[in-house]
Amino acid sequence: MKVVILGSTGMIGKGVLLECLADNNVEKVLAISRKPVNVGHDKLKVIIHDNFFDFSALKDQLKPYDTCLFCLGISSVGLSEDRYREITYDIALNFASTFVAASPGSVFCYISGAGTDGSEKGGSMWARIKGRTENALMNLPFRNSYMFRPGYIQPLKGVRPTGTVLRTMYIVFKPLYLLLKPFGNAVTDTVSLGRAMINAALKGYDKKILGVRDINILART
Repeated sequence: MKVVILGSTGMIGKGVLLECLADNNVEKVLAISRKPVNVGHDKLKVIIHDNFFDFSALKDQLKPYDTCLFCLGISSVGLSEDRYREITYDIALNFASTFVAASPGSVFCYISGAGTDGSEKGGSMWARIKGRTENALMNLPFRNSYMFRPGYIQPLKGVRPTGTVLRTMYIVFKPLYLLLKPFGNAVTDTVSLGRAMINAALKGYDKKILGVRDINILART
C-alpha cells in the first residue's frame, strides 16, 4: 500500500498516521498538511499545501499512491451551515476528485461520524452535510470507498487531542471508555481506527458504512 493521509496533525489523523508507519504492509505514506506534521520516518513524505480548496497542483505527486485515509474534520460548533459545508464537503470532494483522477482504481476511506444522516434531510445541520459528503464520495469511481462513523475515540500511543478543552474532556471521560470498551459497540480508540482503515483498504469489508462495532471488528481482522 502507498497511502495518502489528510488531517495528520489532528488527534484522529495522527493516530492513523502512526499505525500506517508501523505497518509493514504500508510502503509509503504521504501526509498533505497546512502545517508541519512533526513526525519523522523513512517512509513518510510531507507536503505543505496551503489551499485545501484546490489540490490540482498536486495531481502528479498523487499518482504513485493507491489509498487515501481522509481524517480531516472540524466541529460544527459556532459555524454557519455554509462555512461548515465549505470545510467538510467542499474540501473532501475537491481532494477526492483530484485523487481518483490521479490514481484510478484507488481506495478512499473517510472519517465521518456517528449520527451522520445519509438521507441528507434530517434536522441536524452537521449530520446532513456529513451525509451529503459520504454520498458524494461513494459515487466517485474509486475501486472501493468506506465511510467510517466512530463515536467516542480514545487517543492512545501518546496521541493527544488538540486544545485544552478537548484534552480535559478526554481525561474526564477515560474511565467511561475503559468501562465501555469490552462491549465493542460503544467506543473505539485511535489504534483500532487506524488498523480498521488499513485493513479495509487491504482486505475490503462487506459494508461501505462502518459503525463503531464494524470498526472494532475490522481492527482485529
